[in-house]
Amino acid sequence: MKPIFHPHLVNGPLGDPLLYIDMKFFGRAILFDLGNCQALTSRNLLKISHIFISHTHMDHFIGFDRLLRVLLGRPKSVALFGPRHFIDQVVNKISAYTWNLVENYEGMLEFVVHEVLPDRLEKVRLRSVTGSKIEGEREIQPFDGILYEEGPFRVRGAFLDHKIPCLAFALEERFHIHVLKTELERWGFAKGAWLKGLKEAVWRGETRDFLVPTRLKTEDGEEDTYFPLGTLKDRILKITPGQKIVYVSDTILNEQTQEVILGLAKNADSLFIEAPFMEADRQRAKKKFHLTAEEAGTLAALAGVKRLFPFHISPKYSSNPEKVLEEAYGAFRRVAGAKKGS
Repeated sequence: MKPIFHPHLVNGPLGDPLLYIDMKFFGRAILFDLGNCQALTSRNLLKISHIFISHTHMDHFIGFDRLLRVLLGRPKSVALFGPRHFIDQVVNKISAYTWNLVENYEGMLEFVVHEVLPDRLEKVRLRSVTGSKIEGEREIQPFDGILYEEGPFRVRGAFLDHKIPCLAFALEERFHIHVLKTELERWGFAKGAWLKGLKEAVWRGETRDFLVPTRLKTEDGEEDTYFPLGTLKDRILKITPGQKIVYVSDTILNEQTQEVILGLAKNADSLFIEAPFMEADRQRAKKKFHLTAEEAGTLAALAGVKRLFPFHISPKYSSNPEKVLEEAYGAFRRVAGAKKGS
């Protein structure tokens, strides 16, 4: 079955944190963190619709300026999410530039900035035509763990501890819809754009008697018709558990953060988790409020994830990052094996 989320750790395990998730079915992408983004093309950046920032240390947010430069003058809206003080930080970044000529641009860029607090989300709009001036009042809504949700997927967030509030994220596909090609052929349905409409009807939760525009093969070619959603689901669709991608960076490990990480990452398909230091440097990791590779691998195994992707390795190990990766993978295999044998 083809996944709808295609994650790519842009700067590898040693570079700035930036996870680019291409959502090919929707023709767009989302980001977890925004470190150095020079490796992304303008086309990559133009696909981005949502950006989720764990915290605003420089290596996690330095790419905002290039993003702004590429998007400026385009008729585009991008949603940004970050922890406490995030709205002021984005406003201050934009305020550093002079905006007297923006009326010459044909397209208006808009940032919808969300500040994530333990009990609420605060939202403002920033438009290029007014520079850093906030449009209207701050909108406030309760925060129940879900940062963003639309038909097929949602993004959840949870707080970690990096001496400051730091967010971890989970991108969850509600369920996966697979079109059975053999059944499509068997029942005489033609391939085409109508299948996207069918999937969207399922994601919207339409009733079984909802009529879906379809396309049938005929002796003379193809013809448009309608079928009940329930009939199509029974004949040509297979519904399976959805994809789950989790992103964790930066945090110390304690009882509270372990509970948060294990809850967020439970049974994830892919866990991207920081592993800045080796276990031999545990005290240094604790002093800087980071995980060790051993801890990262152990958490992945305890959470029951399928694939582990350690990253954010300290420059201290730049001559041999494989040692750090192997420590993380070793802990993952060892703890997962012990769980299976118990």
